[in-house]
Amino acid sequence: RDPKGLYKKARAGEIKNFTGIDDPYEAPNTPEIHLKTDQQTLEEEVELIIATLRSRGLIS
Repeated sequence: RDPKGLYKKARAGEIKNFTGIDDPYEAPNTPEIHLKTDQQTLEEEVELIIATLRSRGLIS
């Protein structure tokens, strides 16, 4: 999915330093949340995100 055509432009060399094309993705050393998409259902992942946001007082 590339609705704005940014990946197409990056592949054509029109955009430089585009993550995933000519600039590598750098995974965070200590992520605040880690979803195990191969082991959890979408519903479980959503619940984890919501619980994390609630525990940090970002949502009620």
